[in-house]
Amino acid sequence: MTEKREYPLVSIISVNYNQSQVTLEMLDSLRKISYPNFEIIIVDNGSPSDKPENIKEKYPEVNLIISKKNLGFAGGNNLGVKEAKGKYVLFLNNDTEPEPDFLEPLVDILEKREDVVMASPKLIFYFSEGKNMVQYAGAKAINPYTGRGYNIGYKQIDKGQFSESQETDLGHGAALLVRMDTMLKFGLMPDIFFLYYEEHDWCAMLRQKGMKVWYVAESVVYHKESISIGKNSPLKAYHMARNRVLYLRRRTSWSVFTVCMLYFSFVATPKIMLTYLMKGEFDLFKAFNKGIFWNFTHYKGVHKNPKLIERDGYYELKDTYHQF
Repeated sequence: MTEKREYPLVSIISVNYNQSQVTLEMLDSLRKISYPNFEIIIVDNGSPSDKPENIKEKYPEVNLIISKKNLGFAGGNNLGVKEAKGKYVLFLNNDTEPEPDFLEPLVDILEKREDVVMASPKLIFYFSEGKNMVQYAGAKAINPYTGRGYNIGYKQIDKGQFSESQETDLGHGAALLVRMDTMLKFGLMPDIFFLYYEEHDWCAMLRQKGMKVWYVAESVVYHKESISIGKNSPLKAYHMARNRVLYLRRRTSWSVFTVCMLYFSFVATPKIMLTYLMKGEFDLFKAFNKGIFWNFTHYKGVHKNPKLIERDGYYELKDTYHQF
């Protein structure tokens, strides 16, 4: 007799910011998935020129949370976690469209292995010709001296060479399945980053505590990368510079950080600034410098993580929503 399979509840959380049409396309793809037990939570992150109510009108099954202000990527997702009821939480970018059977393999690895607390699928660039160019097939850890990591398989054509699921250093924030009990015990995605590096810091923190992150090749999600903010926006330049240094402040010793800052000051920073100037990208140059300077003016609270506390069946957030 075949054993009856159980499908634990998965809370799918996605953040919308001025992109309700893109979010609607993601929701349409979720209506086609084969996993039978999930809830959807959409957090509108203080969109200034959007009508997030359209989401609820077209998808009444969605739990729509409207934030009065933009809390950033981690802050918006963490607001959604307060409403989550699932054993697992899937953080899914609104600019993604998954394959119908993508969720089962992600849940399976967390069900089978207690030491695995996070799992990400194979990510494919949605707009690539043939939809077969890889964005993520696992990732290497952030180098403690350069602040750089990289996605395995990035911009390679998928010919089956990334078909083995395995442990990886970093999950990907575009699609990341996490145990709810792990978040209750160790805290949520660090919202001090606001945008970029937050899931890297989170993964590194959990791996330092002996837990594992998994790349699941059997699960496929298509990603319309950088729709919300643009690929070369000042916002991106600012947060990439700011958070690269912030990550190293949080995740390295003082001795390593000192060496890192020597490299950053005399090699990485001059190279990036010169590139912006030569291309005439003065707005990016200004944003980059502002991001670096932030680290010289902010000292308190940079090591805090938001905490999830359960009380009488409800969740509360503590030490969260940092001011910038």
